[in-house]
Amino acid sequence: MKFQIDDVTVYFPYDHIYPEQYAYMVELKRTLDARGHCLLEMPTGTGKTIALLSLITSYTLSKPQNPVKLIYCTRTVHEMEKTLAELKLLHNYQLRHLGNHASILAIGLSSRKNLCVNPTVLAAENRDSVDAACRKLTASWVRAAAVANPNGPSCEFFEQFERDREGTVLPAGVYTLQDLRAFGKAKRWCPYFLARRMVEAANVVVYSYQYLLDPKVAGIISKELQKESVVVFDEAHNIDNVCIEALSVSVRRQTLEGARRNLSKMQQEIERFKATDAGRLRQEYNRLVEGLAQGGNLPMMDAWLQNPALPDDILKEAVPGNIRKADHFLHVLRRLVQYLEDRLGNENVEKELPLVFVKSINTQAGIDQKTLKFCYDRLHSLMMTLEITDTDEFLHIQTICDFATLVGTYARGFSIIFEPFDERMPHIPDPVLQLSCHDASLAIKPVFDRFQSVVITSGTLSPIDLYPRLLNFNPVVSRSFTMSLTRECICPMVLTRGSDQLPVSTKFDMRSDLGVVRNYGRLLLEMVSVVPDGIVCFFVSYSYMDGIVNSWNESGILKEIMQHKLVFIETQDVVETTLALDNYRKACDCGRGAVFFSVARGKVAEGIDFDRHYGRLVIMYGVPFQYTLSKILVARLEYLRENFQIKEGDFLTFDALRQAAQCVGRVIRSKADYGMMIFADKRYSRHDKRSKLPGWILSHLRDAHLNLSTDMAVHIAREFLRKMAQPYDKTGSVSGRKTLLSQDDLERMGQGITNEMLF
Repeated sequence: MKFQIDDVTVYFPYDHIYPEQYAYMVELKRTLDARGHCLLEMPTGTGKTIALLSLITSYTLSKPQNPVKLIYCTRTVHEMEKTLAELKLLHNYQLRHLGNHASILAIGLSSRKNLCVNPTVLAAENRDSVDAACRKLTASWVRAAAVANPNGPSCEFFEQFERDREGTVLPAGVYTLQDLRAFGKAKRWCPYFLARRMVEAANVVVYSYQYLLDPKVAGIISKELQKESVVVFDEAHNIDNVCIEALSVSVRRQTLEGARRNLSKMQQEIERFKATDAGRLRQEYNRLVEGLAQGGNLPMMDAWLQNPALPDDILKEAVPGNIRKADHFLHVLRRLVQYLEDRLGNENVEKELPLVFVKSINTQAGIDQKTLKFCYDRLHSLMMTLEITDTDEFLHIQTICDFATLVGTYARGFSIIFEPFDERMPHIPDPVLQLSCHDASLAIKPVFDRFQSVVITSGTLSPIDLYPRLLNFNPVVSRSFTMSLTRECICPMVLTRGSDQLPVSTKFDMRSDLGVVRNYGRLLLEMVSVVPDGIVCFFVSYSYMDGIVNSWNESGILKEIMQHKLVFIETQDVVETTLALDNYRKACDCGRGAVFFSVARGKVAEGIDFDRHYGRLVIMYGVPFQYTLSKILVARLEYLRENFQIKEGDFLTFDALRQAAQCVGRVIRSKADYGMMIFADKRYSRHDKRSKLPGWILSHLRDAHLNLSTDMAVHIAREFLRKMAQPYDKTGSVSGRKTLLSQDDLERMGQGITNEMLF
């Protein structure tokens, strides 16, 4: 269908549109017109992705004099492929209506592991090894050696790509990762470097958050992107945590042992070069004297990782004299590693600010702040000079230099925290020194400053007013949308007590109470006998899940549950969990039904959908608060209170409730779907906790469902399932609630929809 929003003709590839999609597009257009940033919360399963893509591509088509580039950031490769598939459908629709005028180039960009087509490189087991295997074939010095010795190692795909340099362009179209690989194989070109080269020319780029938020990667991949770009962070409810992780570094014993090995290897290489090619080391020294740490712009295949500091904080001056010579630099790194080793030998928990830590390094190891700042650039330069290609083996020394550069660069927003052991397992010594970033706004600030519009969107952004404070920006639009439904297909309930009227909760003083464990088990046992197909249970942590499953096993509850449905469990092993999920789906497909035990904040809670018969009920056992005794969390809470006036309790509740909403939201993935959500903890009945849930869940949470016991919840579940068994009125013609709008409806109703769909 085709319709107008003000002066923009929107091309939408379906015959009908949801009212909330239209309202979402109107708010998105307001943001683009204002050239500002926005926060938009849209319920899951309401076509958020296609609404975004339709509006932004149509906006560019309507204003060809000011074209905007779309940079779409996803969390996982699976989400990236789904987005590109939607875009392909939309692009074909636009081509049918507008012909070649609507042609665009859209690409997905991922790591070498997902794009490489060279079988010898792909044989490496993990991402870092694949990167290193690629460098061993494509680094400029390896290729130069291959010219002299044709039998030397080389990559035929990269060589062909370089030979056809002027002609290496992608024709217009939408390319998924699979398409890029197929195109690369057909042309004998390297798909990874082809995608890297086309990032600048593409109208739409879909890639991971890290490519924009992590300075080490963004400095290589995203530095040439134009200002006239719209950046979308999809599923961005955890964006503050992604920003913090991008600027945090952990150093353990293994890191230091690996760093020592790396330094010995580099020393051997230096000695070899002194004997065979001393001129190279001299050239590097002269370059550093002139202040060119990186030797100008490196060829694309030689660029490794960039400086971990943000672009505006990198010193634009000469490398200090005491680390210009390779031997001297290694000596400084040895002293730094020794200093960190001494700190790890400590037996007390310590917390320091970067300035205090830097002063301590200067006093005890004789390394000043400026030298620390240049560690990363100097290491990068030395690795280029020594022609090191197996970068995966040098990750440890890179981590040490990351740590040094960040400590030397930032005085505010960070803490150095030393813990001799994990408090949850105090009998196992596991010393760790962590440089923890507390300020999420640091990593995202360059994105807000640089690009025309940034859209932060997800199904769970409540309470929406906390994000501008956490990320320190002023959105021009901040909106939360409802879900238009022809039937009440979501049934949230708050269960506060068992059938024996004993309260249930995972509060620390109650969680191991036998009455609570028994009532939680009875709840699941009652539900498996009533609810068909799949049931998903989320627990607050792995340790709590293990404990409760053991108790149920000993008391015989688990055996009773398994008489109704099979039980599968998520573990910390990715392969095991994937296998468990496959078998869970098989059990649901064949009608046997199954229960899946999972953990809030785990991989399943974040990325797996339990739509249709794979999830008819989700039970959230407890409130998934973070481990509140964590020193890093305590330091962050302190920082948020002092700098952003966010109270500890407010942040902890906000964080726990967005995780709970993310877990229960897995069960509804479209309007034709239906499912129940049980929040099994008496704390959810309190208004201050409950009110932090997204509006589209709260709007279905009736007062009568706020203080239930197990037997009442079972009765409500039976009634709900009976109602859902009736024929589904898709268009809303019977109930009188219109949830699918045609082109004519839109022209008649106009702006009225937008106001109706907002909270």
